[in-house]
Amino acid sequence: MLLVSGTVGEAGLTGTLYEPGETPPSFRGAPDEGAPYVWVCDAFYEVESGGRAQTVGDREIRIAFESPASRGFLDRETALSAAKAHIRTQFARLGVSSSEVELSVSQRVDS
Repeated sequence: MLLVSGTVGEAGLTGTLYEPGETPPSFRGAPDEGAPYVWVCDAFYEVESGGRAQTVGDREIRIAFESPASRGFLDRETALSAAKAHIRTQFARLGVSSSEVELSVSQRVDS
């Protein structure tokens, strides 16, 4: 299982890429069980009130989260590319340029 993360300032978003042989979570809207790679990640957007205060770049905003996005893929390269694009898109929804998003990919180690 891989963790794909993006950060800008103190705001961050991490999703999980399940690889072949791993069992992704099951919920309404999840991709077909036959997909060898499954990406699961929240989505967020800016709100005027409520939500959670975050510093993004040089400004403080309030963000709210949507239900997790889940997509299935046939190969690892396509899955990782889509995961990174998803992270960048969430920050773009807040007005952040994709070049400002620091991306990282790490192997999840269960203890």
